[in-house]
Amino acid sequence: MLALVAGTVRAQSVVVKDNVRLEYAQVLSVDPVYQTLRASRMEQQCEEPDKDAKKPKPVGEDGKPEGKLSRMVDSVKEFFGSAGEDKAVPAQAAGPAPASRSCRMVQVDREFRRPIAYDVDYVWKGTKYRSRLAEDPGNRLRIRVAVTPYVPGQPTPPQPGDGAQAAVP
Repeated sequence: MLALVAGTVRAQSVVVKDNVRLEYAQVLSVDPVYQTLRASRMEQQCEEPDKDAKKPKPVGEDGKPEGKLSRMVDSVKEFFGSAGEDKAVPAQAAGPAPASRSCRMVQVDREFRRPIAYDVDYVWKGTKYRSRLAEDPGNRLRIRVAVTPYVPGQPTPPQPGDGAQAAVP
């Protein structure tokens, strides 16, 4: 009787060995999957003063702003001017005061994208599959093909396209 029990135990511990081989599938498309990273930092931003707004306007002898005609008449008078007249030099002739730049700290947002994986569509023996891989496989994808007999009541191994990883050369 002991021999009979030992024989049944031996029959239950039979391990089915997989038939595994490597083949190549034709890659149809590769779509990168990107990771988006956002970063911000503080930078100093300075604004140049508006040169036209700060430019002093010439003033005539009467205290009113000079026009084009009066400046032209004054330049002709200086050319033909008399030697005895003293001409007062206006204060603006010394040149404009140096303009100060207004600077402030601003937050600058940046966005970076980098590929973290690749969704690969491929065909093997007329059937289309999709897998997510860490690298771009190129035109051909090396795949692992395992063939096992179907035994009722045992769990089935994952099939290509069911989330199984394809082997990359």
